[in-house]
Amino acid sequence: MKIAIIIPVHNEAPHIENMLSSIFDQTLKPSEVILVDDQSTDNSFDKINSLIEGRNNFKCIRSNANQVDHLPGPKVVKAFYQGYNRLEQNYDILCKFDGDIVLPPNYLNHIVALFQTNEKIGMAGGLMFIQKKSQWIYEPIASKNHLRGPIKAYRKACFDDIKGIKPVLGWDTVDVLQAQFHLWEVAIDTSLKVKHLKPTGTTYDGDSRFNLGYALFNMRTGWLLAVLSAAKLCVVRRQPGLFFNTILGFYKASRSNLPSILTLEEVQFIKKLRWKKLVNRLLY
Repeated sequence: MKIAIIIPVHNEAPHIENMLSSIFDQTLKPSEVILVDDQSTDNSFDKINSLIEGRNNFKCIRSNANQVDHLPGPKVVKAFYQGYNRLEQNYDILCKFDGDIVLPPNYLNHIVALFQTNEKIGMAGGLMFIQKKSQWIYEPIASKNHLRGPIKAYRKACFDDIKGIKPVLGWDTVDVLQAQFHLWEVAIDTSLKVKHLKPTGTTYDGDSRFNLGYALFNMRTGWLLAVLSAAKLCVVRRQPGLFFNTILGFYKASRSNLPSILTLEEVQFIKKLRWKKLVNRLLY
């Protein structure tokens, strides 16, 4: 199976060598790798080109995105698509990685094995870990059942079915829900431990505290489900301010009058699925 990898990069000069080395050292080599320098203000672009010199299946391009804020949504997805549109080869598996991760050497090999073992699997990945003192611990920003945006792999047919990833906050949850709507399965290999060198949120600006609310609105959950989801996460993450910021973000998004990125059928499916998960967690 041919693997294509796209890596949006923003000011990753301190980490990009470790990231690229982990791809160079994969036991299964990718067919094509495109890095997209997303308006870095450090020397990421030059460093990348120095590291990939002589590797014909690697290239680095500059993003022409016109947004200033580095948010985990529209800007990242736009950079991703600038790389996607430059792919020169057909692919069977498409990976979207971040520039601040370190993959285990068998990552791509295990991902391919998952796809080959079960043709219903449309998306796959591992788990992300951050360093605390001398230990690497699971990054608790998401459930271990959630496939994180920095380490995603898509089967081509699944990526086509969901019509790609959407340029919105919460895109890496929306795509999972859309895949499930199209009857694809999402697989997480817990043996694949990916090191996250820059924990999530360390470079976001002050408005990022509203991101969860924007993400829930983009899923068109409705007010009641948004309030209950915010309350649950507030307890799980032990962050009292999370509830208020999420609801305020949802309100701000609701006032934006932006069109839905989802079809009516997808919205109905997502609401039903999220209600079911929420009720199950409350009862069991």
